[in-house]
Amino acid sequence: MRRRPGIGGLQNAAAARDQFRALGDNVAKLRTDLMKEQLSTFRSQLEDFARKHKNDIRKNPAFRSQFHEMCAKVGVDPLASNKGFWAELLGIGDFYYELGVQIVDICLATRPLNGGLINLEELCKLLRQRRKTAREAVSEDDCLRAISKLKVLGSGFEVISVGKRKLVRSVPTELNKDHNEILELAQVQGFVTVEEVERRLTWSPGRAIDALDSLLDEGLAMIDDGHQDGKRRYWFPCVSSISSYVGTDTL
Repeated sequence: MRRRPGIGGLQNAAAARDQFRALGDNVAKLRTDLMKEQLSTFRSQLEDFARKHKNDIRKNPAFRSQFHEMCAKVGVDPLASNKGFWAELLGIGDFYYELGVQIVDICLATRPLNGGLINLEELCKLLRQRRKTAREAVSEDDCLRAISKLKVLGSGFEVISVGKRKLVRSVPTELNKDHNEILELAQVQGFVTVEEVERRLTWSPGRAIDALDSLLDEGLAMIDDGHQDGKRRYWFPCVSSISSYVGTDTL
């Protein structure tokens, strides 16, 4: 028959648990303090790096992207505020806010043509043309970072993926699975026909027409009926070049 531990045994066991708990807390605190010390060291080194290479960070898009990755690894966001150390040292906060304003202007100018959905590559191209006299080059990574700041402000801007392409949405249009499949199909030629949608996606005529009419109503598609074969083309400026539709001097 097993004997129950006495009061002394229970007290010893409780004391041992308290000791282990205290030891565990001490180890956790030491690890936390060590991590904080390492993080502080990393941030200090990052600031030294930024001071040394500030011209490259400002002028070289690839270098700037790598710098942002370094910042993210130590929990630093140089774009979090346009005041303070990073803004004074690099001025990159102002750079991205300026890009954001220009991106909004381009999206508004092209909205009558694309319904508020523009190819990221095309947006960057129009942005570079607009900024051709600026000293700083602009990359897609810069555009994405500027758009992320617009999204934080609740402006409705968002980057979505359709197939292999990224599209920037500046209106609260909700695209369902059928819409995405049609847009992905249209990336090959810039347009689709009802018959092509039926054949390539194995849809019924009704489903194809409903989805295309919905995209047309949203302003994302343009109709072209001027072909000898009599087949209506649904063009999608958001997956083709807007430059061919509008002069860049109007943006």
